[in-house]
Amino acid sequence: MAQYLLRRLLLAFLTIFGVTIVIFISMRVLPGDPLAMIYGEGQGMYVLSDEQVAAARASLGLDQPLYIQYLDWMIDVAKGDLGYSFWVDTPIRDTILRRGPITAQIALFAIVLAWVIGIPVGIISAVWRETWPDYILRFFVTLFMAIPSFWLGLAMVLFTVLAFNWRPSITIVQFWEDPRENFLMILGPSVAMGIGIGALIARMTRTTVLETLREDYVRTARAKGLAEWTLLFRHVLKNALLPVITISGLSLAGLLGGSVAVEKAFGFPGLGSALAQGAVERDWMMVQNLTLIFAITFVFINLFIDLLYAWIDPRIRYS
Repeated sequence: MAQYLLRRLLLAFLTIFGVTIVIFISMRVLPGDPLAMIYGEGQGMYVLSDEQVAAARASLGLDQPLYIQYLDWMIDVAKGDLGYSFWVDTPIRDTILRRGPITAQIALFAIVLAWVIGIPVGIISAVWRETWPDYILRFFVTLFMAIPSFWLGLAMVLFTVLAFNWRPSITIVQFWEDPRENFLMILGPSVAMGIGIGALIARMTRTTVLETLREDYVRTARAKGLAEWTLLFRHVLKNALLPVITISGLSLAGLLGGSVAVEKAFGFPGLGSALAQGAVERDWMMVQNLTLIFAITFVFINLFIDLLYAWIDPRIRYS
């Protein structure tokens, strides 16, 4: 297990190193001057002389060779210095610390909701396959897989406003400040994203349970008289849920970075919205560092899933 852990850690750090290079190069080769929306006649907020613009570039290190800029960025990231946003002139680190916990809460709650919905639905659909409960559940699973989470979130907002004349706060309220308001704030986005993932987990659970039920050891256990539900919960689910764990990990990583549309639907100030706003405003420092944070989170979530997978199924770490 130790060797497997070391291999996965090495692969994770190599992946992060490659991602930093891709992010850095992408921000330099994309069209548009990173300072054009702030300085420049006709399109920027301020009109400065060439000398003032040159001084601004020097203060940001943009006049240095690319390899020096990359090394300076890596050193700053290692020290926890992520720079300042061009537009609001606040540390990017503060933005992440303020918005990050809420985005993480939404993602975790969405995954928990997806498991609560998806796994029981998948089991019921597999056990009573080709019956009316199976047909009905499969219809709703297909329906919610097809509905975009953005559209579902927008429908939820319109329903609560029109039916109850109510919507949760769109300002950030941390859990330790007001647990009730915090829960109401994350409930809508979590449900909007969790239902679609729950439908995906339900389909995956149904498929893997049906495949496991056809295994020889399951038929042997049945022949020995083991009760059906005991067989299901003690033997079948342990193997059937392994692919579901993988799907859940990938979905969680995707939720942390891919919730922009849902955040927009709810008017929610999360990290996804900050990334989208930074891209529109060409706030390259914000985009560069938030993309790095999302990438690191994605890599380490997948590392955790790999280790969990290997712990559950020892064949993985010996392969």
